[in-house]
Amino acid sequence: MTKASAANTSQDGLALVDEAGAAALAADGPESALRAILQRCYDTLGDRNAHLQPDALKAGEKQYFVAGAFMISPDRAYHMLVGSVNFPPDQERLMIPIAEGNPGWVVHNRSKLILENTDEHGDFRQYLKTSRMGSSIYAPLFWRGEIMGQLAVAAQARWTMRQEDLDVLVACAHIASACWVAHGGPAWLNDMYPPANAWRIDERRLDQV
Repeated sequence: MTKASAANTSQDGLALVDEAGAAALAADGPESALRAILQRCYDTLGDRNAHLQPDALKAGEKQYFVAGAFMISPDRAYHMLVGSVNFPPDQERLMIPIAEGNPGWVVHNRSKLILENTDEHGDFRQYLKTSRMGSSIYAPLFWRGEIMGQLAVAAQARWTMRQEDLDVLVACAHIASACWVAHGGPAWLNDMYPPANAWRIDERRLDQV
C-alpha cells in the first residue's frame, strides 16, 4: 500500500467513525443507535472488489454483506442479534448460544477477530439462514471492563474483510458501547428479553456449506 492510499484509507475510516458516531448520538433508542453505526459499516467496510478475485465466490454464490450487533442476553445464555442490517427478517432476533462459534470465541477471549477466508477455519459455523459467509470481522463491546456483546460485519466473498476494516470496526465499537449505555440499552434488553420472535440456533439445523 502506498503512502497516498494509506492516507486515503485512514481518512475514509475517520469519516465513517465520525458519521456513525453522530448518527448514533441522534438516534431515538439503543437499537436505533447500534443500527446507525452498523449501517455505515455495512455501506463502507470491506474490499468492494474482493468478489472479482479468483475463487472468492463459489458456484452459485454472489457478493453481499450483513452487519449486526450480538448482545449478551441478561441470563448470559445467548448472543442476541440487535440492530441488524440485511439479515433475513425472521432472523431479526437470531440467538446464538453464548459459548458457540466465533461470537463465543470473542467473548471468551475478550478480543477482536478477523476471518479473511472462513474456509480456512474448520470451526466456523453458519448462522445466517440464507448462506454461509466467506469473510467476517468482530469487535467486542465493553463497558467498565465488562463485555456486553460485539459488532460483526460479514460478506459472502472470501478476502473481503481486511485488517484496516477491523481497525475501523473496533473504533466504532467504542462509540457503540457508549451510545448503547447512554440510550438505556441494558434496561431495554432486560425489558424485552426473551424476545417473542427469538430464532434460536440451538433449536434449528442449518446446512454447512
